[in-house]
Amino acid sequence: MSLTSFLAQNADVRERFKLEFRKPAFTAIKPLLAPPLTTHYTTVGTAFDYLLRFVIQRLNPLTLDKGYWVAEVAADALIEADLYIKARKIIVAAKKHLHAYLQSGLLSEDLIRSALLLATIDPIYRAGVGHDNIGVIDERDMEDLQHLMAIVDENNFIARQLALINPTFGKASHLVGGADADLVIDDIIIDIKTVKKLTLDRKTYDQIMGYYTLHQIASVGELEPKLNINKVGIYFARHAYLHIMPIADMVNMETYLDFLEWFKQRAQQDFPAARLALN
Repeated sequence: MSLTSFLAQNADVRERFKLEFRKPAFTAIKPLLAPPLTTHYTTVGTAFDYLLRFVIQRLNPLTLDKGYWVAEVAADALIEADLYIKARKIIVAAKKHLHAYLQSGLLSEDLIRSALLLATIDPIYRAGVGHDNIGVIDERDMEDLQHLMAIVDENNFIARQLALINPTFGKASHLVGGADADLVIDDIIIDIKTVKKLTLDRKTYDQIMGYYTLHQIASVGELEPKLNINKVGIYFARHAYLHIMPIADMVNMETYLDFLEWFKQRAQQDFPAARLALN
């Protein structure tokens, strides 16, 4: 399970989020600059996540990360030798192409292909499926990713002080069976979406506010002292639009402390082992 599943499977949790967090009006109007070319939405979205994280590493040389990719964890879980060898070859090649990119700043077709190949491994860890799809890609998705990368405004992702990529929330992640954010740039937790429609639905909003809540319980990136997160954001990749929302506009601190206690207790009902992590 994960934060996404915890929210999706529990109507009472969604209702409490709705009562606690004031969802702001979303009035942005931006053109769809990079329409999808296939229906491989999850694979392309995961590949784009990898590529944007690579860009952030180049833009911010002191970027902090976990030191491993989800694809590496997924590969290590493979039992069949031929699949393990195939996955490891993809990972080794991706690291080689990433090193070249960080040195040259040139986003090569090889690196884009590597990101797409890594995305075929991730579902083994995320959902326990996809073994037969390792290394299987559609060339149209390569073109889609090239379009998505071409419209990235790098100025949105240059940190003044700190950049985190794919950080967890330490002991708070265990509360919901696992959770990792896409990005943190200075005081903003950012979620990446490669959706066609530019809209802030309740599901997306609850997800980012869930990350903020996990950070308040523990610490994003497990950093000490804890970062002062003042904003959350959604990057709509197909529109090249970063939507930022100040926490002060959405959270009532007079009730939020009670909400945090409720959240911890409610999560432990689904994940009793989380009590050990919080102690």
